[in-house]
Amino acid sequence: MNRDKNELSALTRIFSATVFREFGRRARSPLFSRLIEQSSIATRAAPKATVGNVFDQAFDVLKECGVRDEYIYRSAITQKIVLGRHSLNTATILSEARAGQCKADVVVLNGTSTAYEIKSERDSLNRLRNQLNNYRQVFAAVNVVVSPVHLKEVLSSTPADIGVLVLSRRFTLQTEREAQNRPDQTSPLMILETLRASEAVSVLRSLGIEAPAVPNTQLRGELRRLFVDLDPTLLHRQMVTTLKQSRSQSTMSEFVRSVPKSLRAAALSTNVTDADRPRIKEAVDTPLDVALAWK
Repeated sequence: MNRDKNELSALTRIFSATVFREFGRRARSPLFSRLIEQSSIATRAAPKATVGNVFDQAFDVLKECGVRDEYIYRSAITQKIVLGRHSLNTATILSEARAGQCKADVVVLNGTSTAYEIKSERDSLNRLRNQLNNYRQVFAAVNVVVSPVHLKEVLSSTPADIGVLVLSRRFTLQTEREAQNRPDQTSPLMILETLRASEAVSVLRSLGIEAPAVPNTQLRGELRRLFVDLDPTLLHRQMVTTLKQSRSQSTMSEFVRSVPKSLRAAALSTNVTDADRPRIKEAVDTPLDVALAWK
């Protein structure tokens, strides 16, 4: 089905971090109401529709093959892998995780680390080779999640250890090639750059290495000196353990289940505080006719 580009742009933007942050701060979002008025969603909504119902309707429009953007793919990974195969009690999801000069779209930490690079219908593959080279030096397993239009090229142009998943027209994730788990090919210095200083110190202590007692201005240099000779496999294992503790999302579990499925990826990719959660829930439960007056 052909869709107006302006409407698609507006529907894409309602899932932005800006809208979600406004919900968390104020239990309302003027940007949301302006964007909805730029689409036909409001005129087609049920009489007693809530803001959450509108997000679900918008998601159904955006998940049509041919117009899917990165958020739709991120949602598929969140719903079908993070919350489908794992749970927030045992796994942690990182968004835009740094790896060298690149950022992996989604990283899942459970017994290992698995990166997911999204290449939707709207994306080109120009940067893919460089992205994968960076991800392989930080994360043990790397996947590309693609549109069917990119599948053949990605399978033929990527190394055999890179996994390839395709998001089907029916919104299912199908594995075309399994990712190999290769913590041995990670780089200690690249891993260090992914960690906060406090996390790097925790990793060293867990490996039985005394943290450097130097001023903060010298700390990164000393950490590099200590990390460079570490065994990649042992370091990777401790990186996963440390990040699962320092960036745990286990307290988010009940809140994530309380919001519509279409918003769960947004909930996990935005820095949501304990104080934000009831305000977000209030915003999502607001009747649409009230929300349209937020502006």
